[in-house]
Amino acid sequence: MQTGEVQANLVTLNQHFQLPQIPGLIACKLAGVEKSAIADSDLAFHEQEYQRLFQELEEASNNSYLPDTPSAKDALHDLLVRVRLAKEIPSGEERN
Repeated sequence: MQTGEVQANLVTLNQHFQLPQIPGLIACKLAGVEKSAIADSDLAFHEQEYQRLFQELEEASNNSYLPDTPSAKDALHDLLVRVRLAKEIPSGEERN
């Protein structure tokens, strides 16, 4: 919300936010420990961080100049239709 861009890459996001727990969580995920459990001692920390970050996100949302709803839905739909119609269709197949 700070930049108006969507950034879903946690490594990239953490370059800005510098949360020290993120590299360890990413490493755990990349190691294939999909359903690993967080130790009880760490769980309290992560719950507290979740609440803190959620509150920050709420505040950022309340202070954002971004629209509450997307405003380009119709334009995006029209673009996708034009792109799909412009694709070559192999012979014998119908256009959907």
